[in-house]
Amino acid sequence: MIQDKTILGLTEEVTVIGPHKKQKVMARIDTGATASSIDTTLAAALNLGPMTKSKIVKSASGIKKRPLIKVKVVMDGQTIEEEFNVADRAHMTYQILIGQNILKKGNFLIDPHKEVAP
Repeated sequence: MIQDKTILGLTEEVTVIGPHKKQKVMARIDTGATASSIDTTLAAALNLGPMTKSKIVKSASGIKKRPLIKVKVVMDGQTIEEEFNVADRAHMTYQILIGQNILKKGNFLIDPHKEVAP
């Protein structure tokens, strides 16, 4: 059943909402990631936090303990607040990775053929 589902591509523009300002950024949609991640610099620029707890995260760069913060994002009109781990993503293409914890809260389907207009 596809009715009432929002179709996302592999990348999507999301709005990250901080306590005093918000910012639109391109995010990587990753159905294989159980948790979402936000870049340290972006989290600091939007004054996100405080850290709620920390978690051991396994990634391509190894196993690390990362802080978790609550982040509010808007994706295709749906506002979702969820925990994001904070990581240095400066060497990566996208400042935000959207994982299963966000995708399950929203009403989303993923279509890898969907292109996001620049």
